[in-house]
Amino acid sequence: MNWEMLAAIGQLAAVNVGIPSLIYLAVQIREQTKERRHAAVNALTSQWGDLTRSFHDNAEFCAVYLRGVQSFNDLDGVSKLRFSSFLNRFFKNFQAMYFSHRDGVLNASLWGEVERTMSDVVAYPGVQQWWETRRHWHTEEFARVVDALIAKGAEPKAYSTYNLNDLIPPNKSRNQ
Repeated sequence: MNWEMLAAIGQLAAVNVGIPSLIYLAVQIREQTKERRHAAVNALTSQWGDLTRSFHDNAEFCAVYLRGVQSFNDLDGVSKLRFSSFLNRFFKNFQAMYFSHRDGVLNASLWGEVERTMSDVVAYPGVQQWWETRRHWHTEEFARVVDALIAKGAEPKAYSTYNLNDLIPPNKSRNQ
C-alpha cells in the first residue's frame, strides 16, 4: 500500500467518525435550546403567578384595582401609587413576554393568549390614563405594541360582570 492509499483510508475513517459526532452535537444543541425555551416560559409563568397573587391575597387592593381600571385620574394619591406600581409590574411582565415571543422563545399560541389578556386590560379608560403617564418607562418597541392594542378600541368587558359601579370608594361606607 502506498502512502496516498493510507491517507485516503485515514480521511474516510475521519469522515465516518466525524459525521456521527456532528449529528450527535446538533441533536444535543437542539435539545438544550428546547430546554432553555421551556425554562424561560416556566419563569414567565411563575412571574405571572407572583404578580396575580396581589389579587387573591388582598381584597383591599382588588377594590383599588377595580376603581383604577375605571379611572386612574379619580384615585387618591395612595391608591394611584398602588395601582401604578401594580400596572408597572404587569406591563413589565407583558413586555418580557413580548420580547420572548419576538425572539422565538414564546410560541405564537402562547403569545396569542398574552395578547388577548393585554387587549382586555388596556381597553379600560383608567389603564389608558395610566399608560399616558408611564408609557416612557417601557421600550419604544413595546410601547408601540400597547399603543396598537389601545388603537383597536376594544370595548372594556373583562370585568363587565363584576358590578364595578357598586364599588365603595375608599374610606366611605354604605351608610354615608
